[in-house]
Amino acid sequence: MTTLPTAGSLRPTRTEIHTLGPARVTLQDRDRTRPYLLLHGGGGVATMAGFADLLAERTHSRVLLPTHPGFGGTPKDESLTGVTELARMYVALLEELDLTDVTVIGNSFGGWLAAEIALLKSPRVSGAVIIDGVGIEVDGHPLTDVSGLSPAELRAHSFHDPGKAPVPPGDGGTGPSPDVRALIGYTGPAMTDPTLAGRLGGLDLPVHVVWGESDGIVDPEYGKAYAAAIPLSTFTLLPRTGHLPQVETPEELLGALLDLGN
Repeated sequence: MTTLPTAGSLRPTRTEIHTLGPARVTLQDRDRTRPYLLLHGGGGVATMAGFADLLAERTHSRVLLPTHPGFGGTPKDESLTGVTELARMYVALLEELDLTDVTVIGNSFGGWLAAEIALLKSPRVSGAVIIDGVGIEVDGHPLTDVSGLSPAELRAHSFHDPGKAPVPPGDGGTGPSPDVRALIGYTGPAMTDPTLAGRLGGLDLPVHVVWGESDGIVDPEYGKAYAAAIPLSTFTLLPRTGHLPQVETPEELLGALLDLGN
């Protein structure tokens, strides 16, 4: 049975005996590779794939990028009725993979999901990064209702420069995408939980809240309120960036994360 380190520490040196043909070797394994769990938002896994490649290449880390059940045409079990249930599923995944010292990074809906994973207080999770997250309620700063937006309208709200937004092949529909419908299936139409802000006060691990200054889905004041609700939080505002920093300004986002060691 693996003994888990305390949150934020590196994994201990493991000593194992390997049998290689007729020989046996005692091996000390000093594995200091930090694993990252990346969680996409309503735009689907494609909005995180490029940043996953960048993070893995630059940090030589293990980067896990799941597709949330129900997104991208994948099946969704009926037990996944909300964000908390999805968070429990991902903690179970970390258990199955026997990972420790995991940093959870989530954008938009994935940021809310990262917060819920952190609130489950798994010893396998040592930190979280919330990138333009949703989920809390902030007086005077409501979320933009994305359920009725066309893909073109959604891009206009999501990017500092909509001309830089990738356009999926065959785009041009007038209604919400299938992934946005999958999103609403988890969050409900309001995409908020009235209890979330209060529960964030119970977090006891470092959380980096990163926000695009031109976010038209949830504005920077909303982001500051998110950070203010978390005791061990740091807030970073990214210039010339909208709701999807990992797509629009990935180098700046990576720099912000590495500056704080996340």
